[in-house]
Amino acid sequence: MAAAGLPVIGAMLLPKQAEAAGTTPQAAVKYRPQPNGAARCGLCNYFIPGASPTAAGQCKVVAGSISPTGWCQLFAAKHS
Repeated sequence: MAAAGLPVIGAMLLPKQAEAAGTTPQAAVKYRPQPNGAARCGLCNYFIPGASPTAAGQCKVVAGSISPTGWCQLFAAKHS
């Protein structure tokens, strides 16, 4: 019976990044690794930063590796 709880415990130990990553395909939102003017993923409310400011991160909405200098149609500027 104790083994049944192991997946739950394992899920609780996962980094927040893995839990929050999006599932929308990059092509569906026209993701690109370059910014759109001043708009870029690193300034987006949905961006989950990587290990360093220049490292790829993840997105709360879009699947896959996301460049902090990238952009997509779902860009939503962070509020200060």
